Amino acid sequence: MRTLWRIIAGLFRWTWRVLNFIREFILNLFLILLILVGVGIWLQVSGSGSSATPVQQGALRVDLTGVIVDKPSVSNKLSKLGRQLLGASSDRLQENSLFDVVDAIRQAKGDKNIKGMVLDLRDFAGGDQPSLQYVGKALREFRDSGKPIYALGDSYSQAQYYLASYASKIYLSPQGTVDLHGFATNGLYYKTLLDKLKVNSHVFRVGTYKSAVEPFLRDDMSQAARDADSRWVGQLWQNYLTTVAGNRQITPDQLFPGAAAVIAGLEAVNGDTAKYALNNKLVDVLDSRAAADQELVKTFGWDKANNDYHSVSIYDYNVKQPTQQDGNIAVVMASGAIMDGEETPGNVGGDTTAAQIRDARLDPKVKAIILRVNSPGGSVTASEAIREELAAAHAAGKPVVVSMGGMAASGGYWISTPADYIIASPSTLTGSIGIFGVINTLENSLDSIGVHTDGVATSPLADVASTKALPTEVQQLMQLTIENGYRNFVGLVAASRHKTPEQIDAIAQGHVWTGSDAKANGLVDALGDFDDAVKKAGELAKVATPQLTWYQDQPGMFDMLLNQVSASAQTVLPNALKVWLPTPMLDVMSAMKQQPGLLNNLNDPQNRYAFCLNCGEVR
Repeated sequence: MRTLWRIIAGLFRWTWRVLNFIREFILNLFLILLILVGVGIWLQVSGSGSSATPVQQGALRVDLTGVIVDKPSVSNKLSKLGRQLLGASSDRLQENSLFDVVDAIRQAKGDKNIKGMVLDLRDFAGGDQPSLQYVGKALREFRDSGKPIYALGDSYSQAQYYLASYASKIYLSPQGTVDLHGFATNGLYYKTLLDKLKVNSHVFRVGTYKSAVEPFLRDDMSQAARDADSRWVGQLWQNYLTTVAGNRQITPDQLFPGAAAVIAGLEAVNGDTAKYALNNKLVDVLDSRAAADQELVKTFGWDKANNDYHSVSIYDYNVKQPTQQDGNIAVVMASGAIMDGEETPGNVGGDTTAAQIRDARLDPKVKAIILRVNSPGGSVTASEAIREELAAAHAAGKPVVVSMGGMAASGGYWISTPADYIIASPSTLTGSIGIFGVINTLENSLDSIGVHTDGVATSPLADVASTKALPTEVQQLMQLTIENGYRNFVGLVAASRHKTPEQIDAIAQGHVWTGSDAKANGLVDALGDFDDAVKKAGELAKVATPQLTWYQDQPGMFDMLLNQVSASAQTVLPNALKVWLPTPMLDVMSAMKQQPGLLNNLNDPQNRYAFCLNCGEVR
């Protein structure tokens, strides 16, 4: 018996030692990573690690990984540092600054060491259409300077092909495809789920087309929402076809003749997608990557050190940053869902953005303000805080120009109303002028498991809790405040656009418009891009040479360290966990990500939201 206990005790000791070793190993590994990242950040900040990768008569290799956004959640310096410390990443969730990408391409255009460009887009996941158009504009400028652009691809997604269409020559693998299929939106609807969980969703809204709350009320899309969304999705697709077809010097019908014609064309070549792409002039050459590399070597020379053609990655290309201390045009970014409080990664903090606008307003060197908006909206309270500060800048005599990105809808349009001038891309999603509120109560859920709530209150308006039924008086109060909020919204737009409230109400009601329609309806002043906004701000401020100062919160050393470690962990852990999840679960997780702010961005103190849920990702 004593021997048995010794064996059992020994087994426990051995198990404990193994667990202890694993724990210490993980902690030490984490500490080493922390130290390496910390040293790297210190070198980056101090400037000793900022030397450029030398280019000798080579190509700029645009090997974008992930997505293009207006404002990355993690600073680009940290992303570059992560690549240097941890190696190149193929993380499709990596975020790239639109403006940094464009600046790099434009600098390369005039760089005597850059003789051309290679678009290597295999890990590029895309961006909203206005962002792709802005990058495409820079690519067109590069090509017009006389420098060639080569696009390489085993296959091309729609977003990849959009940029590739600007190339002088497009290569495609003989086994590849150009995946053109059109655009679609897909959202999750929760009514049956909420019914099964016995959750009561109390929804208050104004606007025939304010479909942001439909997921709480229905299991499918309403006909009004379907009609409205079909219009702007169709316009985005036509904009795509027109641009790409123009780049390839073919007709939109030849680029995408429709599903039936595509199938017929594939039948004619026995399902050979690469040959179909070549026959229809979607690409120029069918050849292997090795064969394409041979032409690149002839064009750019052989790099013995790397056994490749001479090139520098866009991530390693050193872009000269102008001195911004004396900038006369302030740029404030409103990118993401608008929330109350301080800014968080991927979201707009009402307090943070209002403070940045205030700083710009009080800076005597700043002569005008550009508000770059790429937001589906959010909290009414936070939106109003930003709008009030922008209105104060306008009242102080500083011209305000709004540059709309992929989205400037609902709250994103609310904060744009004080502008002297609004510029949108033809593919911007804007409007969605409407208000809604949501309060969920769980009294039936708790009742089903035997939990009940009771108490006393001095009035029905005080008797509000998520664990009990919402009093009728509170519901009436909420609807009144929502209707008042909608009237205020319409009034703000009417005053800023010099129209009557009745005229605005006719194009409001939560209706989503593309930039082209918004221009026709008088909601924006001109169609253009960020360059046009800079030019207009200079004109209004009577500034001959606009110099930009970007107002963004600069993270402290400790914040930078934690952000980089967190980003590195997010790159590794989800991929490790995904192998254990069934494919349907991954699809659901992906779909939920397409509905920004539905569950975790609702923090308005009055439960009022100007939010465009159906302005999410278009596939």
